[in-house]
Amino acid sequence: MENVKSEELFERAKVSIPGGVNSPVRAFKDMNMAPPFIVSASGSKIYDEDGNEYIDYVGSYGPMILGHNIKLVGDKLKEQIDKSLSYGAPTRLEVDMAELIKEIVPSIEMIRMVNSGTEATMSAIRVARGYTGRNKIVKFAGNYHGHEDSLLVEAGSGALTQGVPSSSGVPKSVTKNTIVAEYNNIKSVKKIFLEYGDRIAAVIMEPVSGNMGVVPATQEFMDYVRKITKEYKSLFIIDEVMTGFRLALSCAQSLYKVEPDITCFGKIIGGGLPVGAYGGKREIMQCVSPVGPVYQAGTLSGNPLSMTAGLVTLRYLKDNPSVYTELERKGEKLQKGIEKAIEDFNVDATVNRVGSMMTLFFSKNKVMSYEDAKKCDTKMFAKYFKAMLNCGVYLPPAQFETFFISNSHSDEDIAKTIECARTALEAVTS
Repeated sequence: MENVKSEELFERAKVSIPGGVNSPVRAFKDMNMAPPFIVSASGSKIYDEDGNEYIDYVGSYGPMILGHNIKLVGDKLKEQIDKSLSYGAPTRLEVDMAELIKEIVPSIEMIRMVNSGTEATMSAIRVARGYTGRNKIVKFAGNYHGHEDSLLVEAGSGALTQGVPSSSGVPKSVTKNTIVAEYNNIKSVKKIFLEYGDRIAAVIMEPVSGNMGVVPATQEFMDYVRKITKEYKSLFIIDEVMTGFRLALSCAQSLYKVEPDITCFGKIIGGGLPVGAYGGKREIMQCVSPVGPVYQAGTLSGNPLSMTAGLVTLRYLKDNPSVYTELERKGEKLQKGIEKAIEDFNVDATVNRVGSMMTLFFSKNKVMSYEDAKKCDTKMFAKYFKAMLNCGVYLPPAQFETFFISNSHSDEDIAKTIECARTALEAVTS
């Protein structure tokens, strides 16, 4: 596919924007090519500066569960734009959003709107520390909770690895209270609690990890984390920024039948606009200012545009539960088609999928942890990615990202994607 205009724009962008992008994965660094610069989107398709059309499986990294440029959402946004963009004052929309989320997600008794997933997780951790009077936080290797300093840590070789900053500019003193455990490893968590249990404010985890590729927690692991946090009176924070309202109407926590103390939201609750939220038990959330001593604020929190787009999206999902049935059907069809191609061409690859979230890992073995994910063949993925892009299928440009299916993806889209995957897998192994 021609990429001339995008290449020119990328060169311009690199002069004024670090790396030419405003979020690192967009740079296509591991793909060794200029990223397509997108000009428009509709339904399941996106279109770039050179006029190329792609079946989109990025979906703005998750929010576009209904698809792009949905008339129902756009019409409501236009109505709000005619009123104003922002007030910095309370609105009915914020109340409606809070009440709707409480209705849909039983674990939520109170909720606070913010502007991003990073803000949501950062605030949830602050509340956990304020509520418990403890400082230490346990996170899992490969789980991404935004770019807040104390969470930008990576795992070492041991289950009891103390936090080591994985970004320049993050002092060790900031991450000294972050402990990294191994995902899906009960022994790792147990060992940490035996050592630090009475100092742990909270455990934060993704129920289905999406930033080491799709890696779901096992039911046994989820149940154990909930059990041990209760035992030690630590809070259990579930990060549903990515999974919230995507895997089920009542979120991933309903699939696991687990009740967290705090849940973090984002993406879908903004309908494609910047958003975040954190909520949980009333007793815990009443620690938040202006009621309690834990300070958190935001000029654009609960802004009317994000609330409008999010409300339309959530109400549609609530009123049309068949969306989830269809997403599962399409996801299963796509997974089976790709797995058949893997088998036919004898590729060392495996597919992880939960509902409408999926990753093709170039690995001989099933991926269940960060250590498993790191063993994948990223060079093989880069070849596969380029072949798919040239075939008109737009995937996240990294082995360790998730691709998303939307309500707008048609059976024809799925069939074409499978056909392209067969061509791509055959090409990268020849």
